[in-house]
Amino acid sequence: MVRQPAVAGKFYTGDPDRLREELSAMVPQGEAQSALGIIAPHAGYVYSGKVAGKVYSAIRIPDTVLVLGPNHTGAGSAAALSPDTEWLTPLGSVPVNRRLSQLILDHAPLVREDALAHRFEHSLEVQVPFLQYLNPGVSIAAICLAVPDFPSISRIGEGIAKAIAAYGEEVLIVASSDMTHYESAVQAKAKDDLALAQLADMNPEGLLRVCRDKGITMCGVIPAAVMLVAAKTLGATSCRLVHYATSGEVNGDLRNVVAYASLVVF
Repeated sequence: MVRQPAVAGKFYTGDPDRLREELSAMVPQGEAQSALGIIAPHAGYVYSGKVAGKVYSAIRIPDTVLVLGPNHTGAGSAAALSPDTEWLTPLGSVPVNRRLSQLILDHAPLVREDALAHRFEHSLEVQVPFLQYLNPGVSIAAICLAVPDFPSISRIGEGIAKAIAAYGEEVLIVASSDMTHYESAVQAKAKDDLALAQLADMNPEGLLRVCRDKGITMCGVIPAAVMLVAAKTLGATSCRLVHYATSGEVNGDLRNVVAYASLVVF
């Protein structure tokens, strides 16, 4: 099965030549390093593309990437692994890495294959053109997440780490998330600083707790927490903020913003 693009022409251009030009502008050239994980935003490229581009330019994209995203539609399983054989974008097709996908199913029993959760979900799709642009030979596995509790998050993260260890090759874990939604830029920054502090401390349970206790509408908190658990299990010791911005910097409305952050874990 081929996963067709759901938001090409909406969140990003559907024209391949224009998309390459936009990606070239959003991903500045720099010295890239290997990383175990990143957090990158998933709004329309006009709003969050430069924030995502800064973290993508800072890391080397290996041949295998696991993309984790939140479930905005509510459809499908709570931990849904894409069963498709390839994902299509305007830049062409990206193969799904069936070996890594099967290892995840073997080691993370809460994960189920489920195409429904992925069919209209934008949070994973918008990451794929960045990956293609930087490594045309990339293959992916993709999980859409809506698990409600930290014990389940921890089990999935630890299972992913076991799967990556068994895979035996370098794998980058991309957690797709925006930050605070629809508050003033000042209020968003104050709230997001609390979440970013937990990320800097490499504390996935603290991240989940502070977002829930303080009403921080970080939509990808669950993918971010799963990524942190997996990366820490694989030996990660540091999480660094690369860039933070809001939609108000694009449209001029600082009273009602969506905030975006990109971070690297190594």
